[in-house]
This record gives sequence, C-alpha cells and structure tokens, in this order.
Amino acid sequence: MPLRSHDWFLRDGQAGFKSRSRMKNQGTPQQMFDGRPVIGICNTWSELTPCNANLRILCEHVKRGVLEAGGFPLEFPVMSLGEPLMRPTTMLYRNLVSMDVEESIRANPLDGVVLLVGCDKTTPAAIMGACSVDLPTIVVTSGPMLNGKFQGRDIGAGTDKWRFTDDWRTGKMTTADYIESETCMSRSDGHCMTMGTASSMACVVEALGLMLPGGAAIPAPDARRRRLCHFSGNRIVEMAKEELRPSKILTRDAFENAIKINAAIGGSTNVILHLLAIAGRIGVDLRLDDFDALGSQVPLLVNLKPAGDFLMEEFYYAGGLPVVMQNAASLLDMDAITVTGESHARNTAGAVCFDERVISGLDAPFQREAGIAVLHGNLCPDGAVIKPSAATPELMRHRGRAVVFKSLDDFHARIDDPDLDVDEDCVLVMQNVGPKGFPGMPEVGNMSLPRKLLDKGVSDMLRISDGRMSGTAYGTVVLHVAPESAVGGALALVRDGDMIELDVSRRRLRLDISADELEYRRAQWQPSATPSPRGYTRLFTDHVQQADLGVDFDILKGGSGHEVIHNAEAQAEGKVGAT
Repeated sequence: MPLRSHDWFLRDGQAGFKSRSRMKNQGTPQQMFDGRPVIGICNTWSELTPCNANLRILCEHVKRGVLEAGGFPLEFPVMSLGEPLMRPTTMLYRNLVSMDVEESIRANPLDGVVLLVGCDKTTPAAIMGACSVDLPTIVVTSGPMLNGKFQGRDIGAGTDKWRFTDDWRTGKMTTADYIESETCMSRSDGHCMTMGTASSMACVVEALGLMLPGGAAIPAPDARRRRLCHFSGNRIVEMAKEELRPSKILTRDAFENAIKINAAIGGSTNVILHLLAIAGRIGVDLRLDDFDALGSQVPLLVNLKPAGDFLMEEFYYAGGLPVVMQNAASLLDMDAITVTGESHARNTAGAVCFDERVISGLDAPFQREAGIAVLHGNLCPDGAVIKPSAATPELMRHRGRAVVFKSLDDFHARIDDPDLDVDEDCVLVMQNVGPKGFPGMPEVGNMSLPRKLLDKGVSDMLRISDGRMSGTAYGTVVLHVAPESAVGGALALVRDGDMIELDVSRRRLRLDISADELEYRRAQWQPSATPSPRGYTRLFTDHVQQADLGVDFDILKGGSGHEVIHNAEAQAEGKVGAT
C-alpha cells in the first residue's frame, strides 16, 4: 500500500535524492527509506513547561516502539504551553500551537503521528492541529504527579494551593509552612494530580478513543507509563498501515461519550471549550447545550479533588478510566471504535475496581447529578456554565447584590480594601476577562474572596465572569459568560448594586433590570480604548470566537487534510485540499 511518505523518500531523481541525502547526515541508514511508515512524534517537551518535562524521556520509549514495529520515528518540536509560568494565559496560545502542529504535520513526510502532551492546553492544541490534517494519530500524556505529601497528609496541586493561600492570607498558616507546602505539593514529574484540566483532558482523550486504554491515569514516574509509550509506538505503525484516522474515531458518539465521562469523573469546565474546538476541526456538530443535555444528569463516580477526597494516584490503583467506563457502560456507546481498532467494550472488558472509596458504580454514586450545567438568561444569552459538583449547594439558588470589578487589575486593587461595600450575600462580578477582553480568557473566574469576609469565616460566594477557572479550583463560580463584556455582552452592563439571580435547577442566570433599562445601558456602552495589538495577539483578537463556540479561530473551522497545498487557485477551486 502506498504511504504518504513515499512521495518524499521513494521518488527517483533529484527530489528523492534531496530528501534522503539530508536525512542521512543524522546517521540514518538507507534501509530506513525502504517504504516503511514514517511516524512523527510531536513533542511538547520544554523546561518552561514543568508538567511536560518528562516527555523527553518518554519520547525515547515511543521511538523504541515505532522501530520495533517496523516504522521510522522522527521527533519534532512545537511550541509548549506551561500553565505555571506562561503569561498572560496559556489559553491565548492554544490556537497558535494547534496551527504549529497542523502545519508541521502537513508539511513533512509523515504517515502517522504520536502526540506527546501533558499540561492543560498542550493536549487540546495538539489534537486540534492533528484533526485538521487527519493522519493516523495516537495521544500519550506525561501522566499525573505522585500525591503531594505535607505534614502527614496528601495534598493536591491547585486545589490545596487555593486553601493554603486563603489560610496564609488570614494568618492561619505561617509563611514558612506556606513555602514548605510548595515543595511538598510538586514532588515528581507530571501534571496536576487532582482532577484538574490536565487529568480531565487525559481521561476525556481516552474516552474519545485517541489513547490506549488505561493510559490516562498512570502516574508519571511509574514504569508502566514508559511501557504505554512503547505500546503506543507499536500501535501507531499499524494505524498508519490501516489508515485509521481521527475522522474514523471522533464521531458524534465519541464526543457524547467524552461529555458523559467528564461528568462522571467530576472533570474540568475547560473541557467544554476544548471539545467544542476539537469537534469544529473534525467536522462534528457539537454545541454548548449538548454538555447540559448529555452530561448534567450523569452521576459522579470518581471521588477526586476538587470535588472529592482522593488524587490521581489512587484513581489509577483503583482501576482508572476502564473501570469508570465499565461502571457507566449503560450510559455510553461502548461500541465506539478506538485507536486499538477495537471498541471500548472490548478494550475495557474485565476491568475491576480495587477501591470503591475512589470509584463507585451507578447504584451508589458520590453525587447523583454531577455534570456541567449550562445557564441562559438576559445576562448570558449565548450561555454560561457552572460546575455543581464543586459548588456550595446552598448557593445554587441565590439572589444577591452585584459588586463589579471592571478588570483583573481592578479586582486585585480593591478586593482586600476594608472599605469595599461587600457582604457574604453579594455576587462578585468580573468583567473583561473573556477571549477578546483580556485577551485569552484567563483562569481567574474563581476570584479570591474579600479578606474581611475570609476573616469572618466565609468560605464561598457566588462569582460570575466571562473568564475561566482552573480545573483544580472549586466554589460557586459561573464562567464563560457569552457574549463576553469586551464585545458588549450584557455582563459589561452590570453595575454595582444591581440584583442578580441564579437558579441552577432552572438553568437561569438573570440580571434583575427591565429590558428597557438593559437596552438603554447597551446604547450608552462604549468599548474600552486599548492600543491595537500586533502580531499573533492581533490575529487572536481579530479571529477568536466566543466561549460558546470553543474559543477557536473562525478561520480554522474544519480541516485542510494532509495534501500539501501549493496552488492557491487550485485550492480555491477545490482541486487541492482534504482527501
């Protein structure tokens, strides 16, 4: 069977000479150009992305697997996104990395690709790019860190950071202990070991069928993750021969499975944005309201922080995602095809739960309804989201007075002001942290509570923004309000003292003012006068879509296929492009 790489390496004359000759300067022997599948290993390793720092080692195990299966592995780098260090937010660059991945795959002689990812945005970014090309693809993540250990107890990245920070701000925790907890929290290779966005995306990718079964939860330092890499290298060679492409795996049924699994594991709200973007690239009609319709009634089957008690290490030892899929099989399409070439039913047959404190069945879930709730109303006509499993039940129906912050800087400047007119019944509102407004939609929606309320023992308040929050965070937080305030959405029109009503059971978020008053304010609204950005940020602000569409670029919807486009006129006529 002819492979795509043959057009580079099996050609006669000057074209083949050039491709083979330059590869030989790395010591590549002639036998590697005998027509075997060429496998690209897309590596998001970077010392600036601590969560992905072990991918350099894992890559070598993928290469061994590719070579053993008769393939020709070629590693290539792309921009890496490290949540702990990057500013202003990694979400600003997710689409850029997806473009880097897409063009790197298409432009080179590859027959299949292994995506080495880990930290939050590297996973969706790489998958988005690969979907746009649609060559056989398999995903391997860096794996979660080992449990944090602090003063005789387990602590989780992100989740306990928020708690410790509040304790430190109120004097309940010393500065010395606060600094010591940093070391104790991050004590091995890997991404967050809570069910934050990185762990959620790993589980969702396994549920989509793009990862070998059981691969999401193996701890990063565990030797079994290296074996997973080896087996993934084996399998991608066969996938290239079988032409098992993402478009054959990522069906509507696969996305429905992913939505339900994200609910069952108590997964991150960020998954919504990423699945919407991936679906847009692969051509599946997926909408924001699907997350409520399909996932909101799904029980919580995994007892992990921030919604529960345990961490990813215990989740793996309890049986990992195969157990969850078996336990939730009646809710899922278990016949959906995966990268193994087999169904989920076949892949997970015989999965056993070894700790029912961590993974439950449908008959005794940790929470009856755990999925994401999608809200509508005059404050969010295109939608907003809330994660009930991480919220305070008493605040799921609430009416309160708005305390408005015009920006993140405004919030930081005033939140601990003792003269701030705020009480525990108020609603904290942050504007201008959406896709265009920030730009990039940062994880600031879980606003810290005012110091004077923390001192009184207040632990949660209703908070609303057009931004995101970390998957490791918790609280009664309404996110992804669309349209965002920077484009004149209703959130921009909220004023101090306005009454806001939340009723999650009725899926409603409402600003309690008349329609006439809302229209009057809209007519008076003026966008912020900000300097025009340049370069990539200009591209982002010009083309980014709103949260209900996944924050992808309008110019990247759909894919271009794997053909190398070199004739604009032919492309316009549809003669060159996807096959």
